[in-house]
Amino acid sequence: MTAYEPTPPPGAAPAAYDAVVLAGGAARRLGGVDKPGLRVGGRALLDRVLGACADARATVVVADPRPTARPVRWAREDPPGGGPLAALDAGLRHTTADTVVVLSADLPFLHEATVHTLLATLGPAPDAAGALLTDADGRDQPLVAAYRAAALRSELAALTEEHGALTGLPLRRLTGALDLTRVPDPVASFDCDTWDDLATARARIREHGHVLDEWISAAKDELGIDLDVDIKVLLDLARDAAHGVARPAAPLTTFLVGYAAGRAQGGPEAVAEASRKAAALAQRWADEAAAAQADAAPDATPGTRPDAG
Repeated sequence: MTAYEPTPPPGAAPAAYDAVVLAGGAARRLGGVDKPGLRVGGRALLDRVLGACADARATVVVADPRPTARPVRWAREDPPGGGPLAALDAGLRHTTADTVVVLSADLPFLHEATVHTLLATLGPAPDAAGALLTDADGRDQPLVAAYRAAALRSELAALTEEHGALTGLPLRRLTGALDLTRVPDPVASFDCDTWDDLATARARIREHGHVLDEWISAAKDELGIDLDVDIKVLLDLARDAAHGVARPAAPLTTFLVGYAAGRAQGGPEAVAEASRKAAALAQRWADEAAAAQADAAPDATPGTRPDAG
């Protein structure tokens, strides 16, 4: 059992993996509401988690089917409500990858980078059966973890043989028998078990340092867009268009850039190229405006205008 500070290689592609998301709990501390459907930042908690494992080879959600932002395979433990081990076993039966990321459906701050960190942590540790997050109090979070599928199947089979069924067994019966690597992350491991937790999550994403990224992620999910672009380039373009042309030019210009990139059927490179062209045009507008002001100045002299020569 080791503590680990993850240092995944920059830009390294994650190992192929499947994902199992447990979304069928009773949410007793929330009065039995549909917890995966509760919204944080305009997105259902389940959709936020699905976004974090979007590059999984296959994603299985253990719950009754519902509309989701991304396509998934549905599974259900028998009987329904049999607890996390029974749900995990049901989901695992629909996976084939050697590595499985197991997640609960109530993680508002989970991002793809965290999933990749778990995979990178597990990769070079051949003796470890999994890598899981620990929360702010140092407690294990076995439903934010990457596991070797063979280790899970072996231990679940042993527990089934010992107890006759997995129904009602706590997760610690599984994790206590596995060699696991710990990854401290008090933010990504934060889950929404109570109404206070939900209020905390909703407040945090509206903080100045988070709101823009949260909004972009939510908008991409809503529009069905997976494209990652350089946000700074677009913000700089909007600023240049607003200052060099007119304030309404900012949103209209960024819309036209997106439309042009879409027409070109391009990815981030097409957005960057369209942004470069639009920014150059905005700069020419600004230069002409400056030249006009210089010409109108009472003490203007030939050859001193910004566009002279």
